[in-house]
Amino acid sequence: MKKQKGFSLIELLIVVAIILIIAAIAIPNLLRSRIAANEASAVGSIRTLNTAQVTYNSTYPTVGFSSTLAALGPGSNCATPTSAGACLIDNVLGCASAPCVKSGYTFNVNDATTTGGIVSAYELNGDPTAPGTSGVRYFCSNADAVVRTAAGSTTTQANCTAATPLQ
Repeated sequence: MKKQKGFSLIELLIVVAIILIIAAIAIPNLLRSRIAANEASAVGSIRTLNTAQVTYNSTYPTVGFSSTLAALGPGSNCATPTSAGACLIDNVLGCASAPCVKSGYTFNVNDATTTGGIVSAYELNGDPTAPGTSGVRYFCSNADAVVRTAAGSTTTQANCTAATPLQ
């Protein structure tokens, strides 16, 4: 009788089972890596927005801080920046309609405090678009430029200053 070459059905099933076991171990690690990357991007974005707010405040002292992300963004023409479009951040973070979405997080300027017609304080919020999937922690910062985090709850002006500063 002639000997046939190839794999038996049992051998193929064993190989497929091993591949599925390896995939079951690897996929959760991949998801955790993506959450960590989204959170790192969110922290970087909050820091960029803080820098843009300080620059905006010193460039337009009669306006104070920006009360919207769109005012920090490119506006209609970056050849002549204005207080309505300061060209300090790109159009992803400085989108025309808030909240702006970047890397699984939504960003917004909340609770801008106006004193005598000048915006004297602000709060930036970065919240996961899909909590638990795109990110776990909520980030915020205000005029003191300290990035803070609160896990599992939204960040508002009332609890941003009480939230844990990032190390």
